[in-house]
Amino acid sequence: MTPARRSATRPFTMQPDSPAARIYAAIDTTDLERARALSRALAGVVGGLKLGKEFFTAHGPDGVRAVLGAPETRHLGLFLDLKFHDIPNTVAGAIRAAAPMAPSWLTVHASGGPAMLRAAADAAAETAGADGRPRTRVLAVTVLTSLDDADLDAVGQHTPAAEQVERLGALARDQGIDGLVCSPREIAQLRQNLGPGSRWRCRESAPHGLVPATRNGSPRPPRRAPPVPTCW
Repeated sequence: MTPARRSATRPFTMQPDSPAARIYAAIDTTDLERARALSRALAGVVGGLKLGKEFFTAHGPDGVRAVLGAPETRHLGLFLDLKFHDIPNTVAGAIRAAAPMAPSWLTVHASGGPAMLRAAADAAAETAGADGRPRTRVLAVTVLTSLDDADLDAVGQHTPAAEQVERLGALARDQGIDGLVCSPREIAQLRQNLGPGSRWRCRESAPHGLVPATRNGSPRPPRRAPPVPTCW
C-alpha cells in the first residue's frame, strides 16, 4: 500500500495513545540541515525527537526551533537530552530557561544528589503552559552504560554498578523525578524494586552495541547494555 501524501499546510498527526507516539528518535548530528531533513522524514512516524548535547552546543535554542518549528514538525515532542548536573539552583534555572522550547522530557544526572533532584522536579512543575501545555517531565540518568564496576571503583564508588543504579533510581523516585534512563538489562530489577508504575527509558549505548570509545579512543564491546533498540 502506498502511504498517503501529507499536506504541506496540514501536518500529519497520530493518535496520542498509539505505540508510535511513545517513540522518540535520536537526532545525533551537528548538521542543522541534516537534522531538519530527518525531522521532516520522521514526522508522523514517531512521537518526538531527541536532541542532545552535540546538537544543542552547536545550535542552541534557535536550532531546536529550526528543527521543530516547521508546520510539518511542530506537533512532534521534544526530548531535550542535556543531562544537567550542577548545584540545585543552577539546574533549576536551566530547566526554567528550557521552558520556552516546551520540551516534553529532559534529563538530569541522579548522582547530582537529593537537593538537586528535588530542585529539578520543582522547577519542572512550573513549566506547564497557560495554554494547557503539559509540564516538562524529568528523567534521571542512573549510571552511564559506558561505566562498569571497575570504573565506579576508580572514582571512589565502591559498589557494583547494579546496586548503584538501584540506589540512584530510588533516590530519584523519592525526590519526585518522573522516570529513569538505564540499561535495558536493569529494567526488571528496577521494576521489581521500585514499582511497576515508574517510567523507564532504555537505550543501546551506541550503534551495533559498542560504547563510543575507551579512554584511548578505540571501540570496545558493551559492558552493561546489550545491542537493543531504544524502548519504553
